[in-house]
Amino acid sequence: ARMRFRPCIDLHNGVVKQIVGGTLSDDSSAAPKENFAADKPSSFYAETYKSDNLPGGHVIALGPGNEDAALAALKAYPGGLHMGGGVNPSNALKFLEAGASHVIVTSYVFKDGKLDWDKLDEVLRVVGKERLVLDLSCRKKEDGKYYVVTDRWQKFTDLVVDLETIRSLESKCSEFLVHAVDVEGKMSGIERDMVAMLGDIVSIPCTYAGGATTMEDLKLVKELGKGKVDLTIGSALDIFGGSIKYSDVVAWQRGEEAA
Repeated sequence: ARMRFRPCIDLHNGVVKQIVGGTLSDDSSAAPKENFAADKPSSFYAETYKSDNLPGGHVIALGPGNEDAALAALKAYPGGLHMGGGVNPSNALKFLEAGASHVIVTSYVFKDGKLDWDKLDEVLRVVGKERLVLDLSCRKKEDGKYYVVTDRWQKFTDLVVDLETIRSLESKCSEFLVHAVDVEGKMSGIERDMVAMLGDIVSIPCTYAGGATTMEDLKLVKELGKGKVDLTIGSALDIFGGSIKYSDVVAWQRGEEAA
């Protein structure tokens, strides 16, 4: 496996933003903590990723009011982006038809804190395994284990991200997206133990997101993840107001492809 950089477009109220993962809530009047809000449209970012040949990134709708911005991004980079956030069997095809290569599902396949295999099969019937990505966004509990969280990362499920879970779900999707919510947007470094665990156990493509701060994190994830875990960098990129030059990351990616 060869690790690569995966870009992202996070949408909140129709605007491209980077926000601190643990601060989202259902209360529309309670604003999440933002690191960045763009003045450019979602399609600008999608066109940038297309021109830099960076496929497999994700568009994530954080709450309602994002559909137009999401569809605009997907149409600007046909076949180049995954779509997640509020995806369910009734709207998944709309996103695929607009140009998404895959749809990403989390909350829909959980019910009362448990993984609902019937709902997962329902999604599979609509989109097919090849175009389904499961988002195992998770947070660490006192017992030291990572539990999947749903509903804007607020609700803990009883599903632990471990070997057993990964094995049982690998036959149901084409990729995993793993958000380490506790470090998401904090630019305080990656969750090393999680990346190492994923590198040990995953056998399908897997993207880790959360806490990347420097160019060194690309090398770190490559080593810890044994080349099997891709990295998304969000808030730390200069195109989102951070200090890592996006152009440096693109150059790193070209170097990896040439190696």
